[in-house]
Amino acid sequence: MTVNWAQVFFNSAITGSLYLIGAVGLTLTYGLSRFPNFAHAEFITLGAYIGYLVAEQAGLGLPLALVVAFLVTGIVGILCYRGIFQPLAKRGASIIHLMVASIALGFILRHSIGATWTWKPLYFTTTWSSFEIGPLRITGLWVWLILSAVALAVLMHFVLVRTKIGKAIRATSSNPELALASGINIDRVILITWFIGAGLAAVAGIFRGADTQIWPLSGWDIVLPIFAVAILGGIGNFYGAIVAAFIIGLAENVGVVGLIALGLSTSYRIGIAFLILIITLIVRPEGLAMLFRRA
Repeated sequence: MTVNWAQVFFNSAITGSLYLIGAVGLTLTYGLSRFPNFAHAEFITLGAYIGYLVAEQAGLGLPLALVVAFLVTGIVGILCYRGIFQPLAKRGASIIHLMVASIALGFILRHSIGATWTWKPLYFTTTWSSFEIGPLRITGLWVWLILSAVALAVLMHFVLVRTKIGKAIRATSSNPELALASGINIDRVILITWFIGAGLAAVAGIFRGADTQIWPLSGWDIVLPIFAVAILGGIGNFYGAIVAAFIIGLAENVGVVGLIALGLSTSYRIGIAFLILIITLIVRPEGLAMLFRRA
């Protein structure tokens, strides 16, 4: 079997970019709220459907769809936190209670989406230009995805390092008690982080849907690798998430080559992310956090 390794590495960059966009919000909200939000999958799905509504049904194009989906899903994220998770946390709910609540919220959102748009897959009709550079096949969508991930990384670095809210996010994530004693409004910081996290999940959902299809389980198709990215990168660590996203993206695509060579279905690729997740939890539970300053 001849393997086009250049294409494999490029596909790894595509996968890593998608996981990065989806994981940044998850790892930051996980770091601040101290529980894994499994409804993040439905934020991804909701963003994909809103993007489809704006781009396809309203005919307003993908760029505007990304903006609208980010804003609408971000607001939904705030409402979910204010209406469910914040009251539970103030009543002393444990991490298990909050996690189960997020699963229940995800179930409600998932079936509400299915009832609204049906469970039939939807497809973006936008035709993306395709071209070849040497052994590489590239589409305009993949270029947009990679550039968006790079822009996100640069923008988030600037926000976390140079802005007041970014420094507040880092302080709250590192030591919430000290941040509160320093006069930081922790509730406001968490709300802003949930808005950003849900909004970025929506962006990831649109890119995923534009590349494949949209259905009520679209978020679940990629949320588990995204959790693997968050844990491998270190909970609450933005810089670790960047590295982890591309490590998992590379591992998955190289793993696909191995699966094909062994005559196995490529649907087992998700098991690669699980394997990395399990090894990380056993060998290095803090992930890559020790290699980067907490952010």
